[in-house]
Amino acid sequence: MKSTDKTKNTFAITTPLYYVNDLPHVGSAYTTMAADALARFERLRGKSVLLVTGTDEHGQKIQRTAESLGRSPQAHCDLVVPGFEALWEQLDIQYDRFIRTTSRRHEYIVKEFFQRVWNSGDIYLNQQQGWYCVSCEEFKDERDLLPGNRCSVHTSKEVEWRDEENYFFRLSRYQDQLLALYAERPDFIAPESRRNEVLSFVNSGLQDFSISRVNLAWGLPIPVDPSHTIYVWFDALLGYVTALVDPDSDPTLENALSKWWPVDLHLIGKDILRFHAVYWPAMLLSAGMSVPGGVFAHGFLTKDGKKMGKTEGNTLDPVELVKKYGADAVRYYFLKEIEFGEDGDFNETRFINILNAELANDLGNLLNRTLNMARKYCGGCVPNVSGENLDGDNLLKGMSLDLGDRVAGFYEELAFSKACEAVLALVRAGNKFIDVQAPWSLYKQGQIESVEQVLYSVLESVRLASYLLSPIIPNISNAIYQQLGFSIDFNDRVTVNSLANFADHAAWGALPANQTLGEPQPVFKRLELLETVPS
Repeated sequence: MKSTDKTKNTFAITTPLYYVNDLPHVGSAYTTMAADALARFERLRGKSVLLVTGTDEHGQKIQRTAESLGRSPQAHCDLVVPGFEALWEQLDIQYDRFIRTTSRRHEYIVKEFFQRVWNSGDIYLNQQQGWYCVSCEEFKDERDLLPGNRCSVHTSKEVEWRDEENYFFRLSRYQDQLLALYAERPDFIAPESRRNEVLSFVNSGLQDFSISRVNLAWGLPIPVDPSHTIYVWFDALLGYVTALVDPDSDPTLENALSKWWPVDLHLIGKDILRFHAVYWPAMLLSAGMSVPGGVFAHGFLTKDGKKMGKTEGNTLDPVELVKKYGADAVRYYFLKEIEFGEDGDFNETRFINILNAELANDLGNLLNRTLNMARKYCGGCVPNVSGENLDGDNLLKGMSLDLGDRVAGFYEELAFSKACEAVLALVRAGNKFIDVQAPWSLYKQGQIESVEQVLYSVLESVRLASYLLSPIIPNISNAIYQQLGFSIDFNDRVTVNSLANFADHAAWGALPANQTLGEPQPVFKRLELLETVPS
């Protein structure tokens, strides 16, 4: 999937609005790290970026969770939401808007949107009968249930039989329009396996779906009938729109749609694909609004090869993981080691081995040893070499000439693992290059010009690698850039946007000759396996 239109100078991306029945889990962190990496990449390219995240706070599941804990639903939400905000800060997530669906501003947007869909004739009252999973907040077809009437997603939960009057949305009316959308825009849903899943679902025939609940106090009332509460998914999806209203503007659809709509990309987990790829575009079409640029659904995470969950006693606390190993380590492992879009696994021993091998050894040691040689042989400055004038047969230069373009293509496709591998290939080549060229021997032979060319080539390779990896490991990239004599801070959005364009920094030769180098310091300290990260 191409994440962006290169002709636009804006880029808007959303994470899901996370359900606050409990504190954030590692799956929520995974989606948000990926969204942040993509947003950072687009900022590197000089785009005006809006990263939206937030929380989904209505529905029966929240109400029951709050009741079981002896709290009001609002008090429960107010206790849990800061946990998301704190984790995003720990992970260096640079979100621009954090929307809560309990905000008054959101209520205004939902009411106006509902009225548009009502006026289009797509909402009607009817009887709803069927099996309902409270954890999914969704009615289930019998074919989707496990033995014992258990939900196929929440396998330990039995579904509940419902027979009640609800308001319905005429989803069936939009089957042909949705199929036309998928045909006209083949990359609207990615990856391909998720697209095929949606096509199969829609081709099998769409049924109208219930958009209200009765006997539920926790939610927004239906404007035309306050005895009904708006279905949590109908409410929550509109959070993406509410978040686009500038803080000092009135919460109206006109203001929400004025700059950032349609957003370029919804980034989600595959468990909520139908809501985003089927229900949501149909609702938007009904309201006379444009559909988003695309939906990308990533896979599930396991731990030590097993499904994560409290009932299985196999959870992974993202807060403790970051406290123990740091944000860059966590970001790098999940985005590099797991092919985005596929299911992936966390194993702590593998986690430590990967980080030590690639960040501490391959990248960190290469910089450290080369800086020390530059101090010894070049007076602590970048060698007096022009990257442009290096021989065309220079191995590192040859590998780097199209690297920026290739890595940019991988970021656009959300192929974070491929981006990391492409950069790492240059880093590994740098280690081999310096061993083969042996600048210490060249120096003893008085071949100072050759020494300078070797050291410049390696330092420039490390710079280029750190720049291209900065959306994923911004703190390590900062440390590398500072030791190379730059004052750039990849965590400063204003500074990043003010940099020269991406093509300059992602190209070979941007390291200035004779620039004073910083003090060599480890950019990533080796990790040790101490105790298992708490669940």
